[in-house]
Amino acid sequence: MTRTRRILTSILAVLALSSSVRAQGFLKFERDSVPFFQGVAVSVDLAGAAQLQLSDYGQLEAALRVNLHNQYFPTFEVGLGKASHEDDQVTGISYRTKAPYFRLGADVNLMKKKHTGNRIFAGVRYACTYYKVDMDRQNFPDPVWKWDTGFGVRDEKCNQHWAEVLLGIDAKVAGPLHLGWSVRYRKRLFHDDGQQEKTWYVPGYGIQESTRLGYTFNLTIDI
Repeated sequence: MTRTRRILTSILAVLALSSSVRAQGFLKFERDSVPFFQGVAVSVDLAGAAQLQLSDYGQLEAALRVNLHNQYFPTFEVGLGKASHEDDQVTGISYRTKAPYFRLGADVNLMKKKHTGNRIFAGVRYACTYYKVDMDRQNFPDPVWKWDTGFGVRDEKCNQHWAEVLLGIDAKVAGPLHLGWSVRYRKRLFHDDGQQEKTWYVPGYGIQESTRLGYTFNLTIDI
């Protein structure tokens, strides 16, 4: 019941935000004869790919988005998260993982004029990943007891489920091409780190100790 309440709380928060904006007169949808189904779009996240090239963790991510009347956008996101963190300066631990992750949710276009191709949107996601980790620490003597403190973990099975609330912008560049970004707040719902107290990196979520806010920079093509 606790897990369900957490998910519902995140969804209700976004709905409350949309209702508040609409009540203030910003979210006034046009009455028109535009068809309800407006097609689908595919996108890739350029920020995650750049992060993977410039640091020791990151992700490759793509999304499929359905356009309903330029107003509602059911969205499915899938990615591959990867980390290769060698010999941490604080703990001396090396950490490696590589696994897919999935997100499912929807966005709402908050623009007053929703058929221009430019959008300001709010949305929610439910996300999960099932992954395995390898962890190593080289042998060195304990300063007090003098025994070796090295260890190794292989294929430790872990999983994590979390919710995301997001705000973003999607701008039409030319023809079917769009560029946009989103800022996301993440809330971990439940998880299993196996025999470890906490894994360093979770695919699709990020670094455990510091990750609450995330971002994407998307290149999108309407189909």
